[in-house]
Amino acid sequence: MSHPRVVIHSLNVRVADEVWVAAALLHREFPSQPDFSIDAVVSRVKTESLAGVLRPSVYVHVIQHCVANRPPDPGRYRMLFETSPGRRRLFRPGDPYDLNREGSKTVPAAEHLPQEYVELLSWYKGWIENPSASAPGEDPLLRLARIGGHIWKDEDPDEYVRLLREGWE
Repeated sequence: MSHPRVVIHSLNVRVADEVWVAAALLHREFPSQPDFSIDAVVSRVKTESLAGVLRPSVYVHVIQHCVANRPPDPGRYRMLFETSPGRRRLFRPGDPYDLNREGSKTVPAAEHLPQEYVELLSWYKGWIENPSASAPGEDPLLRLARIGGHIWKDEDPDEYVRLLREGWE
């Protein structure tokens, strides 16, 4: 389903919000694709042209600032999720994320979006409620295996088990 594109020349649109809109539009238009390349997201930001120009910081937002499961540096949004190197999808509640991003923004505020994109917020609610319909290629066991990876980030699992077993007879 194709939607008419209206070019908004406004530098008031936040870069993170532009990135989220681009990723949401890609997911809505290509529902059988579980994720998208970094270049596809950046290209869609350029096509939508919400700020009138492709700002240089768009790329770093797609690579780092908006990516929930990467360490914040310095941006700490949780708007995207890295499914594999070079691949992104929208963040879903329940996705594992770097704990230093706790409590950060996951979706744009409606008042910060151009009016013709506000309906994406409603679309997103449906998308996160039915993940199997929007990501048929994602294996639920592989997704489950990624959850909790942050637990061992700063610890050696063998050392943890050794400490648990101390004092056993």
